[in-house]
Amino acid sequence: MLRIDDISYSIEGRPLFEGASATIPTGHKVGLVGRNGAGKTTLFKLIRGELHLDGGKIELPSRARVGGVAQEVPSSDVSLLDTVLAADTERAALLAEAETATDATRIADIQTRLADIDAWSAEGRASSILKGLGFDEGQQHEPCSAFSGGWRMRVALAGVLFAQPDLLLLDEPTNYLDLEGALWLESYLARYPHTVIIISHDRGLLNRAVGSILHLDDRKLTFYQGPYDQFARQRAERAAQLVAAARKQAERTAHLQSFVDRFRAKASKAKQAQSRLKMIEKMQPIATPEQVARRVFTFPEPEELSPPIIRVEGGVVGYDGRAVLQKLDLRIDQDDRIALLGRNGQGKSTLAKLLSDRLTLMEGRIHRSTKLRIGFFAQHQVDELHIDETPLQHLQRERPDTPPAKLRARLAGFGLMAEQVETAVGRLSGGQKARLSLLLATLDAPHLLILDEPTNHLDIESREALVEALTAYSGAVILVSHDMHLLGLVADRLWLVSNGGVTPYDDDLDAYRKMLLSAEKPSRQADKPAPPKRARPSREAVLALRQDVRKCEERVGKLNEMRDKLASKLADPGLYEDDKVGELEVWNRKYAEVMEALDRAEALWMAALEKLETAEA
Repeated sequence: MLRIDDISYSIEGRPLFEGASATIPTGHKVGLVGRNGAGKTTLFKLIRGELHLDGGKIELPSRARVGGVAQEVPSSDVSLLDTVLAADTERAALLAEAETATDATRIADIQTRLADIDAWSAEGRASSILKGLGFDEGQQHEPCSAFSGGWRMRVALAGVLFAQPDLLLLDEPTNYLDLEGALWLESYLARYPHTVIIISHDRGLLNRAVGSILHLDDRKLTFYQGPYDQFARQRAERAAQLVAAARKQAERTAHLQSFVDRFRAKASKAKQAQSRLKMIEKMQPIATPEQVARRVFTFPEPEELSPPIIRVEGGVVGYDGRAVLQKLDLRIDQDDRIALLGRNGQGKSTLAKLLSDRLTLMEGRIHRSTKLRIGFFAQHQVDELHIDETPLQHLQRERPDTPPAKLRARLAGFGLMAEQVETAVGRLSGGQKARLSLLLATLDAPHLLILDEPTNHLDIESREALVEALTAYSGAVILVSHDMHLLGLVADRLWLVSNGGVTPYDDDLDAYRKMLLSAEKPSRQADKPAPPKRARPSREAVLALRQDVRKCEERVGKLNEMRDKLASKLADPGLYEDDKVGELEVWNRKYAEVMEALDRAEALWMAALEKLETAEA
């Protein structure tokens, strides 16, 4: 159980927590929500002990392991699989000690603990997690240095999931995942055996992966049972009740004040007027819920073009002469709302680059309307903003002849108000940077807007505002997103990018989600026999199995040596004299422990041999 008791904490004199309390029962999956800047990430740092409270206390069970993803794994020559395996420090330490231990009792303890933590299935579990997060078998054996920072964030996430801490703290874990990875993570977290707290603005994740919501608002914490939609309903009902109560109190106060104003000067009514004045003074004002600033997006409207705005016939596209997508026959009209589905690496980004005229066809034809304007938003564009310039300066570079007042109005149309307009981009929040990039992408009133993960760093209110803006927008939209709530509300067509092609997906998003999750189930049944028709294991996999066999064989040999030494000791007649009964019991107990460890080691050896024989068959 995690107990947060009356905590207080301030940053540079600004209080983030004042008398905040909450209790998280063991094993609960909890979504931590609140406005940007409210202090959610700070709360994680306080729980981990990285910051010191001004007051109150945070209590965790003794010896509880707390884990989270602080930063990407470093670039190194270590493979992804070995990096994830090393994240379970207890397992790594036990395996290292097992190589050098000589005491029979300690050897037995090590083997028992390794069995308790399921150490011998570790590689399979680590590989399954990496696969769920988008790494195929070949990539898992590549060094970390072969991957970009975003991909190494996935490796860091895989490591903490593999280590299975007692309290798992995840801060926006889907920001570096595609839709398929986000859906896998939802399913994994729902089955996670320990306590989880997730900071997220993804309604799908907060509805399917958690059973409770911890709301940070007005420097206080409130615990709600149920997923996000239930929390939102409860908040709305409570807000309505407070508004009604505040209105009634205002009416009552106005009535009393009217009496005071009318009769204060009359001697006969002065006492009653004073009485009512005291009643007004004693009233505790009912504070209505703070109104969240309206989060808006205002997309400029393009003129209408004759359909289709894009037509691709027999298209082949790729890089350096190598085709990624083939046989493309696609049509896009100005009223289309299309979501691109497909696992990472199948070609969604390649298709987006083709449609946005960032790639040319290797074969086939593509026709675009002559007046077609295309807006393109991708997460890397947020990272490419000039951090030492203000949002206003960004717009002045694009529109040097436009008066600053008009540019400020455009910025306000994307929720960037006066105080942010003159602030250097490097000091803006992730959500504010995303808003600026969206504004730059739509500045020319595009007929086609291509959005690649537009909701990263946007809070829930901003995501809802984006849905409203896209619904009202009269241009075509192509979406790549892990946010199923956004896709479900905006997209009316689904294209599946897979196996080198693009085809319409005629079912809905729920069916796609079920298809993905059902495809993951066989990979979690590692103990079941392989089906008759199976792909031949890679050379790396066979080598790994051979290494397991060698380790098991060495372990059995070491335990046999220990057994022989103990047997020689027990064969000593002097050990059975009356004055050595206690010593005899100790040696008998050690012998029994070694025999038990030997039985387990031999069973693991036989299992490893069977796996190797199956792989080499």
